[in-house]
Amino acid sequence: MKYNDHEEFKSSGTGGGTIMTKGRTTTFDERIEIVQYCIAHNHNYIETAEKYQVSYQQARNYTVKYKSDGIDALKDNRGKRKSKNEMTELERLRAENRILRAEKERAEMEASFLKKLEEIERRRG
Repeated sequence: MKYNDHEEFKSSGTGGGTIMTKGRTTTFDERIEIVQYCIAHNHNYIETAEKYQVSYQQARNYTVKYKSDGIDALKDNRGKRKSKNEMTELERLRAENRILRAEKERAEMEASFLKKLEEIERRRG
């Protein structure tokens, strides 16, 4: 029985080499440079990843984000709050709603605690 007919396996185009699988942190300016290089070289993500020592996924994600949302999409906004003047009306209302819910929950917990405290004092006295 022949499984592969003793033929050579087809390569994925990397020539047998591995593409960098682990990414690295990049600055905003580096991301812009990576995207410009990738677009200029006909979306060759493998070549871009090797040149800038980033993963294939990073090179592709930066390019896709840039194409869909422009240069601002390349900024890393994780863990950073928007200032009040940057928020849209909907975001501002949602934040205000969250604050009011937290205040209400705190007041309910305080009332429940005081009620329990009074009950304990009545039992003792």
